[in-house]
Formats: sequence, C-alpha cells, structure tokens
Amino acid sequence: MTLTFNRLLVLALLSLLLAGCGLFGGRQDPLETLPVEEMYAEGKDALMAGNYSRAARYYSRLVSRFPFGEFTEQAFLDLAYAQFKGGNTAEATSSLNRFIRTYPTHRHIDYAYYLKALINFSRENIFLERFARLDMTQRDQGATRQSFDDFAILVQRFPSSRYAGDARQRMVYLRNLMARHELGVGLYYLKRGAFVAAANRGRFIIENYPQSQHQNDALALMAESYARLGEETLANDMRRVLELNDAGHPWLSGNWPNRAGWWWKLIPFVGNNPTER
Repeated sequence: MTLTFNRLLVLALLSLLLAGCGLFGGRQDPLETLPVEEMYAEGKDALMAGNYSRAARYYSRLVSRFPFGEFTEQAFLDLAYAQFKGGNTAEATSSLNRFIRTYPTHRHIDYAYYLKALINFSRENIFLERFARLDMTQRDQGATRQSFDDFAILVQRFPSSRYAGDARQRMVYLRNLMARHELGVGLYYLKRGAFVAAANRGRFIIENYPQSQHQNDALALMAESYARLGEETLANDMRRVLELNDAGHPWLSGNWPNRAGWWWKLIPFVGNNPTER
C-alpha cells in the first residue's frame, strides 16, 4: 500500500513539474499566438527575404486562424505567390482558385487571374527541352493552352488592368508557340510521308492561328504536301498565296526542308521568353 502511494506521489510531482515547465520555461508556437498584424508582417518579411516556405507557413496559418479580414484577403494572394515561387505550382493554383471563388469582386482580383496564368506560363519552360524529341506528336500543350486562356480572361474582364499589357504580350508569345508546335508536328508528318496529315496541320495553323509568325510556314507546308500528293492545282494555289505574303520564304527557292538550316531553326525553338513579372 505504501509503495503504491509513493508511486502515485511521484507521478503527481512529475505532472506538476512538467506543467510548470510548460507554463514558465516552454516556448509557445508563434503561429498559434501572434496577432494577425504580426503574423502578416512575419510572412511578408520572409517573402521579401526569399524564404518562401516560411512565408507560406505564416500565410497559411493566418488564413486558417483568421478567416475574415483585410489581412486575410491579402495573405491569400501572398500565399499563392510564395507557393508559386517555392515551386509548389499546384498548391498556388489551388489557393488562387479559392481566392477567386471567395472574393470575386476583390480590388486585386485581376492580379489573381494574372498570377494564375503566369503559373501555367512558367510550366511551359520545360517545353523547350521537350521540343527536340523525335516523335513531336507526343508533346502535351495543355499548360500552354490553359495559360493562354487564363491571360485571355484577364484581358477580356479587366482590359484596363495594370497587368493587361503584359498579358497581351504573353498571349502573342503563346500563340506563336502553339502555332510552332503544330508546324513541328506537320513537318514530322511530312518527313514520315504522311502528306495528307501534314497538309491538314498546315490548314489548322491558318485557321486557328492566323497572322502568327508561322502562317507563311504553314502555307509552305501545305504547298509541299499537295505537291507530293500530286495535287498540283492546290499546290500552285498555296504557292501564289505564299509569294504574295512572303516572297523570300525558303520554300519558294527550293530550300524545303533544309535540315542543315531552316528545319533546325524550328527544332529546338530558340527565342526570348518574356520576363516573369
């Protein structure tokens, strides 16, 4: 009986000791105790210092602890940016989608659409690496198309936004990129002897990407494909249109496709990407 009592006494003392350590010597998690203003300031400092993971932690917890208010609204946007810069593009897109649903009339809603489009735009940096693959029909253009559509939404809904001008420039770039992709596929078909498929790709470029950088290349692709199919009338029609649009095009001088020159200017694509922000 005495032994049992002593054990209970020891356990009680240990409990009091541990409680005392928690009250007087322990450190509380600032994410659970800081007021909203200080939490936002901590997150902002981390963001400005390039510590994106720390910034994301503070912003994420701020949004959870304080679901309403001006700091929370801005923290949502800063959280998405921190996630984007930290390489967590899926999480950043999710945060932006939530922000757009929750605050559809927010004064910075245009920035939310812009950042969402920019995230998909950044994903296409790997496009340049994929472009040199032999089977050019296997490349996915989903992020390119999504980014283009997102920028288009921004321009349509907020034509006077401070981000609209940059969005338009990126749309031009993406449009040319998508046209170049289709041209690359068409050239691949031409190389493989699939002349009907190659001609169809050229027509697709003309119909879907008019006035792109590669519309004249599409005409040349169609002219060459029709010529190899024996469709001389169609081939001559394409030649005449090409002569009117670009009298100096390589195809008109019989330089198609010159794998030592013009062809390899397309594969891989070499150009200047727009700046990030």
